[in-house]
Amino acid sequence: MSTVQCDIGYYLDTAHDLADRISAHTDRIDSERQLPPEITGEMADKGLFRLLIPPSLGGAQLDHPDFLKIVEIFAEVDASAAWCLNQNNVFAINSTRMDKETAHKLYQDPRLVITNGPPTPASQAVPTEGGYRLSGRWNFSSGIPHATWVAALTPIRRPGDAPRPLSDRSTSRIFLVPKKDVRLLDTWDVVGLRGTGSFSFEIDDLFVPDAYTFDPATKPRADGPVYCIPPMLLFGAGFATVALGAARAALTASIELSKTKVEMLVDHALRDMSATQRMVGEAEAIWGAAKAYLREAVLAVWESACKNRSLSDEERIRLRLAGTHGIRCASQVVDIAYALGGAGSIFASSPVQRRFRDVHTITQQIQGRLSHYDTAGQFFLGLEPEGLF
Repeated sequence: MSTVQCDIGYYLDTAHDLADRISAHTDRIDSERQLPPEITGEMADKGLFRLLIPPSLGGAQLDHPDFLKIVEIFAEVDASAAWCLNQNNVFAINSTRMDKETAHKLYQDPRLVITNGPPTPASQAVPTEGGYRLSGRWNFSSGIPHATWVAALTPIRRPGDAPRPLSDRSTSRIFLVPKKDVRLLDTWDVVGLRGTGSFSFEIDDLFVPDAYTFDPATKPRADGPVYCIPPMLLFGAGFATVALGAARAALTASIELSKTKVEMLVDHALRDMSATQRMVGEAEAIWGAAKAYLREAVLAVWESACKNRSLSDEERIRLRLAGTHGIRCASQVVDIAYALGGAGSIFASSPVQRRFRDVHTITQQIQGRLSHYDTAGQFFLGLEPEGLF
C-alpha cells in the first residue's frame, strides 16, 4: 500500500515539477491520446491518485480547496492531465463505499488507478450465486490507458424485469473489474481533451463476486468532510477548475502575443489597438469573476462540511451553479483568446488552439450542461429543483 502521505506543500511542489515535464509532451499527449506512461507512473508513485482517500488506504485525504490548487497547476499546462487527475481522484472516494476488505486488498497495489464509465442501454448485471454475470459496454472512461481496474455502473436485471431508463439508477450497482478482463474499444477520436484517453470498454458475461460490487448510494465509512460533498459536485468543481485553468493559459498566451504581434496593414503592435485592450479587459473580468465565484462556493461548502458534516440545498445548488458557470465562462475566455490570436490561432502549434478545443469539449460534458442553470433558477424561485446537485 502506498505510504506517500505528506502535507499540501509536498503535493504542490510535486505537481509543479510534473507539470513542467508534462509541458514538454503536450503534442505527444494529443497525438497518442493518452498521458505518457512514465508520467502517470510517477503520479501514482508520488500519491497523486490518492489525494482524497483516507490514510488507512494510503491516501492523503487533502482538504478539497487544496486539492483544487493541484488540479489548477496541471490545468494551466495540459487540460487532459488535469482532467484525469480530477476524475481518478474523485472516483477513488468510492473506496469508502466498497467492501472494506476489498478496498484494502485493491489499494495494496501502489499503482492502482480505477477508471469508470456510464453504461449504455445494453449493459446489465444478472444476479447469480455469489455475485453477478456482467455484460455490456461503457463509454467515456477517462484515464483507462493508465488505469489498472475499471468500475462499471450497471443496472441489475432479473429475468422478467421490464426495461428501465438509464436515468433510473435505483437498482444500479458499481462493479469492479481488472482492466485485463475487459475489451478496450478505440473510440476516442475527438477534438479536445484527447489526452484523457476516454475510450470505451466492453464486458461479455463476466462473473463478478459480490465483494467486488457496491451501491454508489452507500454512505461512506470515512468521517472526513470531503466525503460529505456529493461526488457529482466534486467532479463539477474540479472540471470547472480544469476549464478555468486552461482558459487562463490561453488568455495569457494571447496577451503575450499581443505585445509583439503587428496586425497586417497596421504599423503598430496589436496591444496598442483599442479593440485589443477592450477584449483583454473583458476576458480578464469574465475569468476573474468566474474564478472568484467558484472559490467562494467551494470554500462555503467546505466550511459547512467541516462544521456540520452535512450541506444545505442552497450550498449544494450554489456549488453546482458556480461549477457550471465556471465552465461556460471559460469558453467565453478562450473564444476571446482565439480571436486575439487572429489567423495564428488556427495552427496546431498555437498555444491557444489546443486550449480552445479542450475547453469547448468540457462544455459538452454533463457538468457543463446549460440545464444546470435551470436547476439553480428553480431553487431561487422557490420551486422544487430538478437536476443533479
